[in-house]
Amino acid sequence: MPKDKKVAFLRSLLNQWVMDSKYVSPLEAVSYVKSGDTIVVQGSTSIPMVLLRALTERASELRDVKLISGFGVHPEDAPYANKEYIDSFRALSIFVPNNLRNAMKEGVADTIPCFLGEVPSLFRSGQVPVDVTFLNVSEPDEEGYCSFGVSADIAFSGAECSKTIIAQVNKYMPRTFGDPVIHISKITAMCRGDEPLVEVPTPVPNEIETKIGNYIAAEIPDGATLQIGVGGIPNAVINALKNHRHLGLHTEAITDGVLPLIEKGIIDNSQKKILPGVSVGSLILGSRSLYDYIDGNEQFVIRDVAWTNDPQIIRQNPKAMSINSAIEVDLTGQICADSIGETIISGVGGQHDFFYGSALSEGGKCFLALTSKTAKGKSKIVPRLAPGAGVVTTRFQAQYIVTEYGIVYLRNLPLAERAKALISVAAPEFREDLERAAVERFGIGFLRLK
Repeated sequence: MPKDKKVAFLRSLLNQWVMDSKYVSPLEAVSYVKSGDTIVVQGSTSIPMVLLRALTERASELRDVKLISGFGVHPEDAPYANKEYIDSFRALSIFVPNNLRNAMKEGVADTIPCFLGEVPSLFRSGQVPVDVTFLNVSEPDEEGYCSFGVSADIAFSGAECSKTIIAQVNKYMPRTFGDPVIHISKITAMCRGDEPLVEVPTPVPNEIETKIGNYIAAEIPDGATLQIGVGGIPNAVINALKNHRHLGLHTEAITDGVLPLIEKGIIDNSQKKILPGVSVGSLILGSRSLYDYIDGNEQFVIRDVAWTNDPQIIRQNPKAMSINSAIEVDLTGQICADSIGETIISGVGGQHDFFYGSALSEGGKCFLALTSKTAKGKSKIVPRLAPGAGVVTTRFQAQYIVTEYGIVYLRNLPLAERAKALISVAAPEFREDLERAAVERFGIGFLRLK
């Protein structure tokens, strides 16, 4: 047998032995968790629920175990975030995942305000010590490497900083290229957990969202690099970009919406300066078709969120376009995107990171898109943010604000002129009240504009 084949054969035998020695039951896998430990939990659509359910079974044995989550989607509430386990587990999040929202309302869970791109630095600096990371990974390849698949974000740095790594090995997890890869020798314990990834439906834009998407697309030049969020408005923007050329993708979340633009060559990443030729993200969420399309596809690179969301990285791509949404905007351009009043429903995420990076990019633009009214018919452009509402993006960073009534540019405008511009894109039935509020707030400065 040739030497190189012999070496490969012996390596495969060693990997198989290592794998066999580390595969245990879910309950045995989580037995490595001790009271007082801090656990980083992988997110996106790959929350390792098999491990979390097993950990919850140990509630009576454990005290003060902290679990830190990032963005995540799952139909089942986090099993450990329950009042009866309040002494055993402390549920914390950087970006409140949907399966912790009920626990947040009940006061069982809490959130750590932080720019998503800065979370890995909290782990790496030791400001937030990490003991354990729970992963949901692909099956090992012939060399013994598992892929984190759809979620690098905070899981990559969590695993890097952990003394103990516990993995749910999942045959449904796609293999992705980039940072999220780990060798079985670095995993403390592994268990089988073949649960299909959560699928997130692609929203079909309605008429109002389509109008907003058209306004934004008209401002995006050929050769731009896109950061685009999730939902009806981002998909409306994507639909309106079908006649553009040579677009790039450097984003936080890769969704189904971008696939038609990639397949048609509209997104070809040819004019990016950072990782040209490939689409870049930190997490993936969408349909099984998306997961299958990305599986083993070298056109996509998944990176640590500290890298994808670094404004100094983002700015290096020319014409960086940041497209995000909000809950409400006040008359000075303050943007709330994480809470409804005092009720926190998400987090800062990457909005600030990409706003800042795109603003620094040569030819870059920052878009904040929102429908003019809530589902209950209230104006989203308001005199003042609701009491307790968080400012995710400051008035100092606001550029383009877009509703179905138009698009306005705030960056070079004084406060009174900003108010006038914002009122022009508010729903008509609220404009008179908004004007009265602007007169009360800005006085002669606003009146002279009328």
